Amino acid sequence: MFQQVPMVEIDGMELVQSRAILNYIAERALIDMYIEGVADLNEMILLLPISPPAEKDAKITLIKDRTTNRYLPAFENHGQDYLVGNRLSRADIQLVELIYYVEEIDPSLLTNFPLLKALKARISNLPTVKKFLQPGSPRKPPVDEKILEKARKILKF
Repeated sequence: MFQQVPMVEIDGMELVQSRAILNYIAERALIDMYIEGVADLNEMILLLPISPPAEKDAKITLIKDRTTNRYLPAFENHGQDYLVGNRLSRADIQLVELIYYVEEIDPSLLTNFPLLKALKARISNLPTVKKFLQPGSPRKPPVDEKILEKARKILKF
């Protein structure tokens, strides 16, 4: 573009100017950072149904603690309409799905996080998301007790 180096080609784009290159990479890294944070908490929550019954209460307590003291504060502190930049990203979508899971455990966990509640409302009201969230949608199929039992046998508890 400006016949300059450095020039980096990313996703079919040729980026020049060091600051522009660094900003593009930084934005993508922030999105990845938030996605990995969502994945950490999400994994804890999604493993609850196959947890040994004797450990379930302790795991719920740990999830609640980590949710309110570690993860949600980090997500809340972004201070913008979206987690990264001024447009919707994959990180926002995954965070909203996590918020739904958190609310299933305890809706009060979001009490002190107004920006996250606003993000959830904004994204949940996008026409395609709103349609997907309607009752009977494929968002979250009912738990299959036979599959859970099989998983418990494989995991030996």
